[in-house]
Amino acid sequence: MRVHICAVGRLRAGPERALIDDYLTRFDRTGRALGLGPVSVHEVEDKKGGGMEAEAPLLVRAAPSGALLVALDERGKMLSSPDFAALLARWRDAGRQDVAFVIGGADGIAPGLRAEAEQAISFGPMVWPHMLVRVMLSEQLYRAASILAGAPYHRV
Repeated sequence: MRVHICAVGRLRAGPERALIDDYLTRFDRTGRALGLGPVSVHEVEDKKGGGMEAEAPLLVRAAPSGALLVALDERGKMLSSPDFAALLARWRDAGRQDVAFVIGGADGIAPGLRAEAEQAISFGPMVWPHMLVRVMLSEQLYRAASILAGAPYHRV
């Protein structure tokens, strides 16, 4: 199952980029044997400043046709890491070819796009900067692959 991270904004070189690259490389190495990956990152920008309503169609177009849309939103469901791993495995085992994690910009995700998503996931009730959400998602993808592979990375 291919994984897509569709996010508003361009991530420049720096510590966040280094963390994301490291975790996604680890995910690709661990996940491929499990039928997970590769990961593609799709960055979109609304150059006219139309906010989340203008960003929503850009995010949808960045996701492959037929992909399972997952909104990362503070109103979404909070999952433990093992539950997240099980969810990825369930989607993979159900024959989903693509899953697209959607990360909005500074204003979040438009209500219409949230409603269109098949799943909404939260990293907690706090609001996180969208660039840090990318880092956290990348780490959780790697952690999920490690859990599914039985590797010792995840400790309870």
